Amino acid sequence: MPELNVMSEPSVRPPMTTGTGKPLSVTALRKTYGGVTAVDEVSMEIAAGEFVTFLGSSGSGKTTTLMMIAGFCEPDSGSIVVGGRDVTRLAPQKRGLGFVFQQYLLFPHMSVWENVAFPLQLRGVPKAELRRRVGETLEMAGLSAMSRRRPRELSGGQQQRVALCRALVYRPPVILMDEPLGALDKKLRDQLQTEIKRIQRELGLTVIYVTHDQEEALVLSDRIAVMRDGRIDQFDTPQELFERPRTPFVADFLGAANFLPGRVEEQTADHTLVRLDSGGLLKARPQPAPPPPPQAASRSASQAARVRAAVQPGRLALCPPEHGFCTGTVEAVTYVGTLVRATVRPLGGAPGDLVRLELPAGHAPALGERVGVTAAPANVSVFPDVVPDTESGG
Repeated sequence: MPELNVMSEPSVRPPMTTGTGKPLSVTALRKTYGGVTAVDEVSMEIAAGEFVTFLGSSGSGKTTTLMMIAGFCEPDSGSIVVGGRDVTRLAPQKRGLGFVFQQYLLFPHMSVWENVAFPLQLRGVPKAELRRRVGETLEMAGLSAMSRRRPRELSGGQQQRVALCRALVYRPPVILMDEPLGALDKKLRDQLQTEIKRIQRELGLTVIYVTHDQEEALVLSDRIAVMRDGRIDQFDTPQELFERPRTPFVADFLGAANFLPGRVEEQTADHTLVRLDSGGLLKARPQPAPPPPPQAASRSASQAARVRAAVQPGRLALCPPEHGFCTGTVEAVTYVGTLVRATVRPLGGAPGDLVRLELPAGHAPALGERVGVTAAPANVSVFPDVVPDTESGG
């Protein structure tokens, strides 16, 4: 393939056009492979300029949903509308969407400049406009000084930025990203997360991002679709997902919550009071009485009333033993930099009961110390007594 003669850059460039993203609507999307349902009636509305992440374990349906939006996989039923245009049955190249893969897929014989210019050349963009767009895109990503280098002369992070620029340069209505930072080390991944979010906000891009990394999803997203078994368990803002999970799976997947078994002892407009099996009283935020699990119909009324209170390790605190919702003994303390992870075995609890806490590094308890554990009611959720299926949607 001949090289592009576009190496000279203009000395002054106008700012990039902002607000290029368009809304996207997915309705009742379904995909099966043989007798296995990979995506099951997924629906969502994504606003123009919104950063949405599909979060889930391997096999949860997140990548299959992304592939159907991209056009690489045809749905059995349902519709995909981008900016008011139905693209459900269009070939990928006719949808005009940008795609960033985990593998960089750069042309090794082309320079950075030529790799980024390639999509514009395919679209017949005039040379002057091509130079302007490539130049400003590389400058925005901090790659102008590397424009003449070949991919082999770049680090992994630089190559991924080139791949991002190639997807951005023709101003697609939606950018799709399939775990683009998965192959990078944590420090570089954190840096690129910041860059991706900055670019997305600056240009008003609509981004759909796939990851299994909970922290990455929380950092990047305006909203997150937590997926399991081909369905969306909850589609919400990061704060709402973390602070007010609607299902035990979301509470456990997005933070590994403690699940404390007990019964609802009191319901008021101000709080829900749970009598834990270990004997203590735990106050949760006010909420409707949790519905009994499906199998509870055959149980006694007292059995059907059982619940699990869920609270994240970082939302727990230590207190004097007599003041906590549980009293226990510190069994483990692990230093992990800015915080310590502690494990407390409640007195009077079942043999397998453990409470996990994350505490500031300067507030580590001593091994064997008797402590109380407390939590603010606003940080406690209550669910029917169903063991969270952390392996589902794998």
